[in-house]
Amino acid sequence: MNDAAEIARLLLHGNQLKRTARTGWVQRGVVNAENVAAHSYGVAFTALILAQLSDETLDLSKLLTMAILHDLPEGLTTDIPSPAWRYLPPDIKLTVERGALSDILAGLPFQDDLQAVWEELHAGQTAEARLTHDADKIDLYIQAYIYEQQTGNRQLAEFWRDEPAFYSPAAQAVYDWLCEERVITIT
Repeated sequence: MNDAAEIARLLLHGNQLKRTARTGWVQRGVVNAENVAAHSYGVAFTALILAQLSDETLDLSKLLTMAILHDLPEGLTTDIPSPAWRYLPPDIKLTVERGALSDILAGLPFQDDLQAVWEELHAGQTAEARLTHDADKIDLYIQAYIYEQQTGNRQLAEFWRDEPAFYSPAAQAVYDWLCEERVITIT
C-alpha cells in the first residue's frame, strides 16, 4: 500500500464535502446554501461547546471524531434529504452510509478504528454519541434560524413544526432560546 496515496484519497473524499450542498436547504429555496463540510464544522464546534456544559464524563477526542465523521459518507452518497428517505426501506440510510464509509476508509491502517467510532455514533448508546446527535440537531436549527433571519424564507418553518428530543439540557436550552427568538423576530 502506498500510504501517501491512500491518505490523499481519504482527504479527497473529505474535501468532496466542501462541494456537496445540503440539499434540504436548496429544496427550500435557500440561495448559496451551506455545504456538508460547513455543517460538519458546525456540528464539531457545537459538540465542543455542549461538552463544556455537560455533567457527564466525555471523551472529547471521540466526541469530535464522531462529529467530524458523521456525514463523511455523503462524499459518495451526496446529501439525500430526509423527505426522500421516507420512500426507501427502513434502515437503508444506515446500510448505504455504512457501505460508503467502508469504501472511503478501505485499505487504511486505521479503518477499523474510525468505522467503530462511526458505528458507536449510530448505535446512540454512549454519552458521546448522544451529544453528537444533539449537536447535529442544534447546528441544523441554528442554520435554519440564520437563514430565516437573513432571508425571511418562510419555507423553513417546517423545520420547527415538531419539537425534537434532546439528551443534553444545554442543547434543549439553546433550542428553546432559538424558538423564543424566532417568534419575536419572524412573526
